[in-house]
Amino acid sequence: MKKLTLCLTVVVCTWTFILIACSAQLTPVNVNKEGIAIKGYDPVAYFTMNRPVKGQSEYQFEWNNAKWLFANKEHLTMFQMNPNKFAPQYGGY
Repeated sequence: MKKLTLCLTVVVCTWTFILIACSAQLTPVNVNKEGIAIKGYDPVAYFTMNRPVKGQSEYQFEWNNAKWLFANKEHLTMFQMNPNKFAPQYGGY
């Protein structure tokens, strides 16, 4: 009986963890009517330039059901490698 209880506990905990991890990736993003996130500002610039910088449409990436704009190719690549590091918390709301 103890083995069965332990197995059920492990299964329930595992599925709970999986559901929480999956829901964290589906955070809705605040977008404008064109589907552009954070009003077209470059999310990487806040970290690398310490200020808001408007992104350019030629440096665009779609992630988490939103279009993200970047000031340059380097910022685009940095975001593609680790979007969770640069995307605003709580979907930018």
